[in-house]
Amino acid sequence: MVFDSYAFLAFFALVLPVFHLLRRWLRLQNAFLLAASCVFYGWWDWRFLFLMFGTAAVDYFAALGMERASTPARRKHLLLLSLASNLTVLFVFKYFDFFVASALAAGDRLGVTLNVPLLHVVLPVGISFYTFQSISYAVDVYRREFRAERDPIAYFTFVCCFPHLVAGPIQRPSHLLTQLKHSRVVTRAHVREAVWLLAWGFFLKECVADALAPFVALAFREGQTSGWWTILGTLAFTVQIYCDFNAYSIIARGAGRLLGLEFIWNFKQPYFSLSLQDFWRRWHISLSTWLRDYLYIALGGNRLGPKRTYVNLLMTMVLGGLWHGAAWNFVAWGVLHGGALAIERFAGERFRGRSRPALVGWATTMAIVFVSWWLFRCQSWAMMVDTFTSLRHLEWTTDHTRLLGAIVSASAPVVGVEVFQWRRGDLLAPLTLARPVYSGLVAVLLFGVYVMFKRFDYGFIYFQF
Repeated sequence: MVFDSYAFLAFFALVLPVFHLLRRWLRLQNAFLLAASCVFYGWWDWRFLFLMFGTAAVDYFAALGMERASTPARRKHLLLLSLASNLTVLFVFKYFDFFVASALAAGDRLGVTLNVPLLHVVLPVGISFYTFQSISYAVDVYRREFRAERDPIAYFTFVCCFPHLVAGPIQRPSHLLTQLKHSRVVTRAHVREAVWLLAWGFFLKECVADALAPFVALAFREGQTSGWWTILGTLAFTVQIYCDFNAYSIIARGAGRLLGLEFIWNFKQPYFSLSLQDFWRRWHISLSTWLRDYLYIALGGNRLGPKRTYVNLLMTMVLGGLWHGAAWNFVAWGVLHGGALAIERFAGERFRGRSRPALVGWATTMAIVFVSWWLFRCQSWAMMVDTFTSLRHLEWTTDHTRLLGAIVSASAPVVGVEVFQWRRGDLLAPLTLARPVYSGLVAVLLFGVYVMFKRFDYGFIYFQF
């Protein structure tokens, strides 16, 4: 089930009142939320519920065992069992065919015949998100940063709570599981916040991201010969992917608010960043902090000298690229970000004490991000070659004028709201407006959503990860 569907709207309208009728019985309320989450996920394919619950059950019992273990070796063995369970499932369903196909292609070029069959399995929706969430739980218990949860209902609800289930944000046990152990109260302020988040999130998806999606599809195609289509198409995708993914995270936060739960902010105006490091503090925050805490630090972080730090940055971002998908363009995207982060860190240490103009920092950061989105969107080597070679042909036409106009008109409301938020230093700054102004703004957003709802049938981009 997807947020921008009539099925979800009907589902949420039924779930919400029943959920609050059960507010006096915490465990029963959690059980109902767990059942609703199963319906939400099973709407796509109920058989994959067994996969999700199977890996989560291994983590549940492994965590209990780690807490009771009498020796460090026993705790480590149980952690390895948990990691092996999650990573094996992730590898089989997401990466096996990619690596085998790559090996077969390499063998053909070398004249070596390899006979390894492909699995051709369906990629379960949200597998990367709930796998990383389960891993964070197991590792936190192993590190004794969080106590193993004994209530299976609370634990499984933490894993598959429907607002964040298929596209995040990736929740930490110390944040979400703790909330599930206490009674939730929804205040009038929470409802007002939720209304804004839902209206703004749906507007970003229906009126901005999906409105730009057809232009992006036209630009990124094999056989592309117009350099301006490639440049403007990448610009459109830069706006589309941010509004699309941010929309999901904002809608998830708004839905969570109505359930008495608070999810973390996943985006904090990343296109205002003055450095690449700052960009990753603002973009997909739940993933970037996960990679930092469970991968970068585990590799040694910056504790083993400058050279090893640069290698760790590169390895972390390459694996972060692979997290997004089993394709070489995602690897290249990770290499670009990892290499640029390493160079940025080297330059910062080499020229310590020297400041650079904010405009230079912003322009340099956005140039790297812009090129990386081109890599991210290219779905094949042929598409990458064609769009790159098209840059030889930069002849402006009226079609390019119309495309630029579409990008500017779609982006204008986003820029306006984000500048206002930035000036106020508050992502919920619209709630501080006078009531008539705020009500009028929400009404305009909802009217736009009503007009554009399902006009373009594009799924959320991050569903594929």
